[in-house]
Amino acid sequence: MLRHPTTPAAADPYLAPSTSLGSRAGRALWGVVHLCLFRPSPRLTFGWRAALLRLFGARLGPHCHVYPAARIWAPWNLVCEDAVCIADEAVVYNPAPVVLRSHCVVSQQAYLCGAGHDIDDPAFPMVSQPIEIGRYAWVAARATVCAGVKMGDGAVLGLGAVATRHLQAGGVYAGVPARWLRQRRGSDGR
Repeated sequence: MLRHPTTPAAADPYLAPSTSLGSRAGRALWGVVHLCLFRPSPRLTFGWRAALLRLFGARLGPHCHVYPAARIWAPWNLVCEDAVCIADEAVVYNPAPVVLRSHCVVSQQAYLCGAGHDIDDPAFPMVSQPIEIGRYAWVAARATVCAGVKMGDGAVLGLGAVATRHLQAGGVYAGVPARWLRQRRGSDGR
C-alpha cells in the first residue's frame, strides 16, 4: 500500500532509522577516519590500518592484511583471527558480527552482507545476522556471502558466486545461488 503524500513523516516507518543513534554516530566518525586516514594510507601499511580498526573496536589478530580500499561498515563488529586478508574493494557490511577465522581470504570486490530487510513486515525493518568465514576459507572476487551464512574451514566460494546458506568445510562452491561442486583437496584447505 502506498503512503498518501499528506501522511506525516513521523508516521512513515520507512523514514525511521534502522540503527541506534550511537551506531550512526560511530559510523559517521569512522567514515571521516576512513576517508582521511585509512583509505589514503600506503598499500603496505597494514599495521596502521589495523591500528585504526582496533581504535574503533575491531578485534584483529597478528598479521592481518586489510587493504586501503576495503570498506568496513562497523569496525566494532569485526573479528579477525591471525593472518586474515581483506582485499581492495571488498565490502564488509556488518550490522551484526562478522568473524573471519585464521588465514581466510576475502578477495577483491567480495561482499559480506550481514543484513537485509523483513519483506513481510509493512515497516520493512532491517534484519541482521552474523557471518562466519572458516579457517583457510576463500571468498573469491565479486562473491557474496549473505547474512547468517557460515563458511566451513577450507571452503571456497568461487568468482561471483552467492552463498545463501552454510557451506561445508572443504567444499568448493560456485554459481547463483552457490552450489557444491566438489571437495577441496586437503580438506582443511592447506
